[in-house]
Amino acid sequence: MIRKQAAVCAILLTVSSAFCGTAFAAPLQGTEKAAVSAERALHVDSSRWNYDKDNDIYYQIGLVYCKNPAASEYESLSVYVPGAYMKGTPNADGTYTCQISDKGKVGEYTARTAPVIMPVNTGGYAAQKAPSSYAPKGLNTYLSQGFVYVFAGCRGRDNGTNPDGTAFDGGAPWGVTDLKAAVRYLRYNDSFLPGNKERIFTFGHSGGGAQSALMGATGDSDLYRPYLDSIGALMKDDQGRELSDAIDGAMAWCPITNLTQADLSYEWMMGQFSTDGTRAYGTWTRALSRDMARAYADSLNAMGLTDEKGRKLILSPSSKGIYMAGSYYDYMKETIETSLNHFLADTTFPLTTGQNDFMVDGAFPGQSSQDVIPLPMSPNGLPLQMPKEELHTYTSAKEYIDALNGEDPWISYDEKTNTASISSIEAFVVHMKQASKAVGAFDDLQKAQAENRLFGNGKDNALHFDGQMTFLMEKRKDTYKNYSNYDDSIRRAYEGDMNNEDALHTPSLARQLMYDPMTFVLVPEGEKKPSTLARHWRIHTGISQGDTSLNTEMNLALALKGRSDVDDVDFATVWNKKHTLAERTGSSIDNFIAWVKKSTEAEDQKK
Repeated sequence: MIRKQAAVCAILLTVSSAFCGTAFAAPLQGTEKAAVSAERALHVDSSRWNYDKDNDIYYQIGLVYCKNPAASEYESLSVYVPGAYMKGTPNADGTYTCQISDKGKVGEYTARTAPVIMPVNTGGYAAQKAPSSYAPKGLNTYLSQGFVYVFAGCRGRDNGTNPDGTAFDGGAPWGVTDLKAAVRYLRYNDSFLPGNKERIFTFGHSGGGAQSALMGATGDSDLYRPYLDSIGALMKDDQGRELSDAIDGAMAWCPITNLTQADLSYEWMMGQFSTDGTRAYGTWTRALSRDMARAYADSLNAMGLTDEKGRKLILSPSSKGIYMAGSYYDYMKETIETSLNHFLADTTFPLTTGQNDFMVDGAFPGQSSQDVIPLPMSPNGLPLQMPKEELHTYTSAKEYIDALNGEDPWISYDEKTNTASISSIEAFVVHMKQASKAVGAFDDLQKAQAENRLFGNGKDNALHFDGQMTFLMEKRKDTYKNYSNYDDSIRRAYEGDMNNEDALHTPSLARQLMYDPMTFVLVPEGEKKPSTLARHWRIHTGISQGDTSLNTEMNLALALKGRSDVDDVDFATVWNKKHTLAERTGSSIDNFIAWVKKSTEAEDQKK
């Protein structure tokens, strides 16, 4: 699989280089002057700052970050700055003319050293509408710590229409393209905006976590250049030096990512232990599910993942279950046990469970409105209704473990050491991580998932995209058609969608690879690295979520730990948490802030 990715990326690089060569051929003198003029029009106007005296915040809203925006309500950003970093003079119209203050400090940061943080509220890969009005609630949580807060709009999974009636394309890779253009805009305006532009951190949850991870993985990738050029992103500064869209750190809670493998890994970890809906006995989709689980083992074994000790991680055939053996299986089992033992060490009893911990996105501040995000699909193909669990209080760890075990013990607990182990991954899945999505968890059989829209194009808002599912349906159709519920129109629908292209003539598979951080992180030894990775990573997930398999975030963390150009990876999959801003202890926001500070302090110590 990785060799296949590398080959496709090599083709894309050739196409991208050719495109860029055309775009930057020597222009006519008049055209060159017009281009420079258009770029300089994107300089931040220092006489147009607003000031919130009550919260001591300087801000500008509606800063368009590219020369040719396709989506007028999305491709702009807002900047929020601690008052200490600016010297402002009132204008007659109520705005302020500001200069950056070299003396002002917030904590240990100055206007030149302050990290810049960018929230990504794009659950379900939805669009993030750019702020159109000032909404200060929650901003000082970050600004009081010395951070500069930048809220950039970006397109999402759906095609859309501008207020003037013109249409724009959504889907991959436009969301990350827009965020990259915003980062380039910040660097272009470095002398006009406080904050250290070499210390940009993104943070998001779910689809927002995925796009935060992509921002961390795809820095300066040539694959995005044609898309950046198409919207007139800023590629050079006023001195003609190349601008970068690489970032310093990426925070991802529950990232729904690695979509080139996510359907298969879902069936390997969770689907093979389900007998409901599309996985019911006697259905052709159950047979497909089990074939997908087997195919995941082949795909995983070709990846070349290693653990922290350099041991190669593989899946092996097993007497029970599908490929439930091997060093990869053992590593995942150990990861689950580590999560449980952290929980036991961190938790003070009594403990009350049953609170709803499903979040669509992070709901980070700065935005006054957001698109409606549909719920994910359940195994029967209907919109998922989040069950309300009954509240229950446990007085001790033993009582809690006994309740999890029920009449079918699967956790062994040592009360003296307050530690535990599990009997198998299967037992964990059956008791705590059951499949909540149908076969085709991301490429839904009826094109009903958000990811189907993510890989649509300008002509079709939702399309099938999983080539491995398509391959299995074709290869095994003579077997599947023996089931009474077999529907060959589904196979034909997948097959018909495989060769689609977007407006820039990029095929679906290439766009999938562009939207998979593993394409850029897990690069075969000796091959040219296709991007600049973020140096700091924090990946936290709820271990019991049914939204994606544990493989997704675990594989990403493993691949990152294997890269010498990554400084640190803070990975945790948190027991007793689902699809939420999962943390072992404390507040997710406080922990994020502490992580950013720790990352910048580590860089300062290296100087």
